[in-house]
Amino acid sequence: MRYLLSDIAKIVGGRLVGCDLEVASVATDSRSYALTPDTLFVAMRGVNHDAHDHLSEVEERGVKAFVVEHDIAPSEGCGAVVVENSLSALQTLAKYNRKQFDGKVVAITGSNGKTTVKEWIAQCAPSEIKIFRSPRSYNSQLGVALSLLMLDNSYDVAIIEAGISQRDEMERLRAMIEPDMVIFTSIGDAHAQGFASLEEKISEKLLLAQNAPNIIYHSAYSELANSILTTYHDRNLADAASAKTLHRGNDASQRNAQLVATFFAEMGCAEPYFSQLQPVAMRLEVKQGIKNSIIIDDSYSADLTSLSIALDNLRSVAAQRKTMLILSDILQSDEGVCKKIAYIVSQANIDHFVGIGKGLAEHHLLFAPNSTFFASVEEALANISKLDIANHAILIKGNRTSRMERISHRLEQHSHTTVLEVDLQAMVRNINYFRSKIGSSTRLVAMVKASGYGAGETEVAQMLQKQGVAYLAVAFADEGVALREGGITMPIVVLNADDASFDTMITHSLEPEIYSFRSLSSFVQAVERAGERNYPIHLKIDSGMHRLGFAESDVAQLNNELARTSQSVRVASIFTHLCVADDSAQDDFSKEQISKFDRISSAIMASLSYRPLRHAAASEAMLRFEEARFDMCRLGIGLYGFSTTAGEELEPVSTLRTRIVQIRTLHECDTIGYGRNGKITKVSRIATIPVGYADGLNRHLGNGAWEMIVGGKRAKTIGNICMDSCMIDITDIEGIEEGDEVTIFSAERGNTAADMASVLGTIPYEILTSVAKRVKRIYINE
Repeated sequence: MRYLLSDIAKIVGGRLVGCDLEVASVATDSRSYALTPDTLFVAMRGVNHDAHDHLSEVEERGVKAFVVEHDIAPSEGCGAVVVENSLSALQTLAKYNRKQFDGKVVAITGSNGKTTVKEWIAQCAPSEIKIFRSPRSYNSQLGVALSLLMLDNSYDVAIIEAGISQRDEMERLRAMIEPDMVIFTSIGDAHAQGFASLEEKISEKLLLAQNAPNIIYHSAYSELANSILTTYHDRNLADAASAKTLHRGNDASQRNAQLVATFFAEMGCAEPYFSQLQPVAMRLEVKQGIKNSIIIDDSYSADLTSLSIALDNLRSVAAQRKTMLILSDILQSDEGVCKKIAYIVSQANIDHFVGIGKGLAEHHLLFAPNSTFFASVEEALANISKLDIANHAILIKGNRTSRMERISHRLEQHSHTTVLEVDLQAMVRNINYFRSKIGSSTRLVAMVKASGYGAGETEVAQMLQKQGVAYLAVAFADEGVALREGGITMPIVVLNADDASFDTMITHSLEPEIYSFRSLSSFVQAVERAGERNYPIHLKIDSGMHRLGFAESDVAQLNNELARTSQSVRVASIFTHLCVADDSAQDDFSKEQISKFDRISSAIMASLSYRPLRHAAASEAMLRFEEARFDMCRLGIGLYGFSTTAGEELEPVSTLRTRIVQIRTLHECDTIGYGRNGKITKVSRIATIPVGYADGLNRHLGNGAWEMIVGGKRAKTIGNICMDSCMIDITDIEGIEEGDEVTIFSAERGNTAADMASVLGTIPYEILTSVAKRVKRIYINE
C-alpha cells in the first residue's frame, strides 16, 4: 500500500488535520518493532488499553502519521486522520486496498487446518506464481484488515485466513476480502463458544463464499459439505475427497493435502510435490534453553513481516534477559532486503544479532557492531559454543531450506522426546470466557502455584500480566521470587506464607496471606525490621473449610490488632475458600459460607478507614454463585481449561506428546513388560514410547486402562507402565512408523487430563501437576 493521508481521509470518511503525508505500512501496537517513518499508526481502544495514551511514544520512534478517534493537535511535521471508530476505518481502507489488487484472492476458513493449508500452498507453489499469504495469526477482524493492507500488485495470488469466534463476524470479513475462491477446511468444536449450534456455526462460515464463484471443500466433513451443496449448488464446486496425493499422515493431514492438491488443480497447475514439505510451525514456540536461556523457535518462516511479529513476541517473553536474534537469509537477501532487516533489528534494540547465510554475510557492514555472521548453518553449528547465550532470550528464524531447527535443537535444555505443549492463546480465551460471565468491574486473581499447575509459572505469568489480571497467587515465597526474577512486576500473593520467608517476601515485594494472630505479629515485625510502611497483606477468613483463617470469634481482637499496626500493614484484600462450590447437592452449605464471609468481612471493613477488596469465589463458584463474586474472583483450574460448570466452553491448554521409539511384531503367548502382565492373544504390532511414571504417567494407566492417540486413532496401553517408558497396541492402526507422534493427553474429547483423572479416580489438578520437570515445556502463542 502507498497512500496520502488526504486520500485515506476520503476513503474512510475521516478528517485530515496537520500535514498530508504519504504512508506505506500500518501498525496498531505502540510497542511494535515494525514502526518506521512511513508507518501509519492506527490508535485503537480495547478493554484494557487505549493506544491514544501512547501517541507521544510512537512519535518519538519516528512515526508522523496517525489515525485517531478524537481531535488532536499534531506536532510539527505530523498529520492525522480523525475518525469515529479506528477499527472500522482500518477495515474500510483494507477493503479499498483489496479492490486495487489485480490478482486472485483466496480465502481459507474452517475450525482447523487453515494455517496448514495456507502454508502448504505457499510451499508447493510453482516458482512462476508469486503468492502472498496472511501472516501467522492474522485471521481476525483486525488481522484480516492488516493482511489486506500488505497487498500490492507484485503478487499473483493472495491467500487470506478468515477466523471467527461468534455470530455476525464473517460478514465483515467477507466484505473486506471479497474472495474469488474459498477453501473450507474442517468443521468442529474449536472456538464454538460463540455459537448456539454447529449448524449456526456452519451458516456463519458459509457467508464468506456469498459472492465467490469457486469453492473447494472436503466431503469427509459431511455437515459442512451438505450445507455447501445446498446453499451454493450454482457455483464451481470442487470436492477435495476425489484428489489423489502421495502425502502420508493421519486423516486430518491427508484431507489437508487433498485440499491443497485440489487448489492447484483448479488453478491449472501440476500436482504439488508433497515430499518436500517442511513442518508448519502453527504458532511461535517458546522452549527452555541451556544456560538459563529461552528459545523462541520460529525456524520455518522468514520474511520481513513475520520478522517484525516475532520480534514483538521476543520482547514480551524476554523480561529481564538480554535478547539475541539468530536469522537465516530471507530468500533473495539482496542489499535492499538487508537494509530493511538491519533497520528492524536496530529498532528492536537486539543485544546480539547472528546472521546466517551468504546474503547477510555479504552485507554485514549494514549491521551494528554487536553482530556475528556465518556463511552457513553448518558453520554456525561448528561455532555455536562461542556465542554468549547465557540468560538470553533467543529468537531463531529461518527460511524453509536453511534447516535452522538444527540450531534450536542444539540450544534446547531438554532433549527428552516427550513434551508438554501449553497453548497460551487458549488460556487467553478461557480468561475472556470467565470475564464475560462476571463482568468487567470484577477483578481476577490468577493462580500460578505449583509451577502454573504444571504449565510453567513464568511463561504463564507473563501472559497474565499482559492480560491485565489484578493479582497472581502462588503457594510459597520461592515461587514468587522466581516470578520476580523472571521479570514479573505485578502484585503477587503468597498463600502459604510462613515466618521463615517473611524477610525474603518483603525484599521481593511479595504480599502474604495472613491467617492467624501469630502470622500477623511476625509479619508486622518483619515489616518494621525492613523499615517499610503500609505493606499490603491479605486476610484469610475461615468460613467453614477449617483449614486456615480467622474465625468469626476473632473479629474483635483482629480489628484491635489492625488498628494497632495500621502504620505498618494495610489490608489489601479479605478472602475465604469455599469447600464444596462444585457440588450442587451441598449448595446450602456453600451459601452459608458466602453469607458468613460477607458478615465477617463486613465487620472487619467497618473498622478500617479504607475499603479492601473481597473475594470468595474460585473457578466454579464464580460461575454458580453470583453473590460470591464480591470485588474479585480467583481463577485457578478454570484458567487451564477445566470446569464442571463451564464444561466444553473452556479449552484445555496442555497437551502431552511423545514419539514412538520402536515398533515390534509380537505373537500369541508373548508377554510385555514387568510382571508379564501384557499378554498377546494374536499377532500384534506393539509400539514403545519414552514416557513413564517418572514423567508423571500414573502406573494405574497401564494394561489397557488408558488410550493414547496415534495417527488420529486410539491405541490402548499394554503391559505395566515402566519408569521411563510404556507400550501401546497399534495393531489396528495402519501406516504407523517409528518416529510418529503419540498424544498422551490433549484437548480432544476422551483424551483430556480430566478424562485421565476420571480413570484414576482423582482430579485434573493432580494430572497436570504430576508432569515431571524433566519433560520439556513448549509454549505456543499467536
